[in-house]
Amino acid sequence: MPRLSLMSKSKIIPLLAVLIATLALSACDKRHQLSSIFGPRQDGQASSIPSEAGPGMALPPGDPALQLPDAQQATPGDANFTPPAIPRMEPDVPRVAILLPLSGPSAPLGTAMLNAAQLALFQFADRKFELLPHDTRGTAEGAAAAAQFAIADGASLILGPLFNFEVEAVTPAAHAAGVTVIGFTSDKRVAQDGIYVMGFRPDEQVDRVVRYAYSRGMRRFAMLGPDDTYGQTIRDALNATVAQMPGAEVTRVETYDPNAHDFAPVVRRLADYDARRAALATQKRELAGRNDEASKAALRRLEMQQTAGEAPFDALLIADGGRRLEAIAALLPYYDIDPKKTRMLGTGLWDTPGIGKEPALLGAWYAAPSPEARAQFEKQYAEIYGAPPSRLATLAYDATALAALFAPAQGTVDEAAITSPQGFTGRDGVFRFLPDGVAERGLSVHQVNSSTSSEISPAPTSFAPLTN
Repeated sequence: MPRLSLMSKSKIIPLLAVLIATLALSACDKRHQLSSIFGPRQDGQASSIPSEAGPGMALPPGDPALQLPDAQQATPGDANFTPPAIPRMEPDVPRVAILLPLSGPSAPLGTAMLNAAQLALFQFADRKFELLPHDTRGTAEGAAAAAQFAIADGASLILGPLFNFEVEAVTPAAHAAGVTVIGFTSDKRVAQDGIYVMGFRPDEQVDRVVRYAYSRGMRRFAMLGPDDTYGQTIRDALNATVAQMPGAEVTRVETYDPNAHDFAPVVRRLADYDARRAALATQKRELAGRNDEASKAALRRLEMQQTAGEAPFDALLIADGGRRLEAIAALLPYYDIDPKKTRMLGTGLWDTPGIGKEPALLGAWYAAPSPEARAQFEKQYAEIYGAPPSRLATLAYDATALAALFAPAQGTVDEAAITSPQGFTGRDGVFRFLPDGVAERGLSVHQVNSSTSSEISPAPTSFAPLTN
């Protein structure tokens, strides 16, 4: 397997020397920086992961770390197989493994994340540790084999893998060896003792945007989403959040086949269109039988309407993104769900350029990390690699930056340091690992505009308790 080391940077990508020359601090300054930004603080503020961070990148529909694919049975390699170890360059230098799909259908995403990890590696050029990439092939079997190689190589910390079923596959070997894992999935179901997940959690996004909508007067909530694991996660999160808000209720939930192409039937049901259409016809017949001017005027007004009454909700949470979101949104006005009267809500799947080209989504709200923290990272990545990064690349960057602190040369990782309640400030803003292994993030609320999205409720900058 290839090995990336902070002690052999000149052998990897010469172009990165430009990055180091322009961004690196002196060794003394950076040691001070690392100790101050990663060490526990007494003021309750989050520690900061230094970096550069361009415009917000898309959360691609179907992104594996967001879709929560159904878990598969892990198939570890032969228990008697012992992978050959890679000789250490220096015995006192910690080794960190990063497990990514570097071949197979998800290779482009895995490669982008490895690129981001290299940027973090060079950002900490005076912090000695070795980064060992291993290919999972995007399968449970590949992830299990990659973990065996990593452990045999002497890794004291494993970053990745990406998919939830891959994390499940590496867990037995990691537990047996006492090696901590920081996975990139958002599926909190795979988090456990020594196994952390730092992906962008959909339930957290739902809670943030629904609470904001409630603060702005919304009380009746509805949800439309796919009949799959992701849709169920959104539904459960909506129910849990609304249950905590006095006077709020979930009035309608509709789901559809995730492989469907025609969303008209489900949108029609959601809108209660047939009943409202029938109510309009009844009102018209009653007014048509009257000869007074007031009735005639009312009848003329009804001729301009599709239905009678309003949709049975104030806010509609649509748990989808990409082309399916566009197709669904285009049907809403057709079935008389007026975007001017019903606020559309979304998750991080909406955090993509050009979402405002669908008129029905203008003015909609969604929750996602603040783009400011990752803007310079994306600019830097594009300059070095000639293409914009995947939306998930920041996960690999932040994880590698954390590894500069957490990975010891020998022994186990300090779990108390990982779960520091002050948290850290990374390329997607403030985050921390809770004791159950799940990452909690500070999210902002965005409003969809015609050309871009604007931040209307900023993300917190720390996890310190608010005081008056």
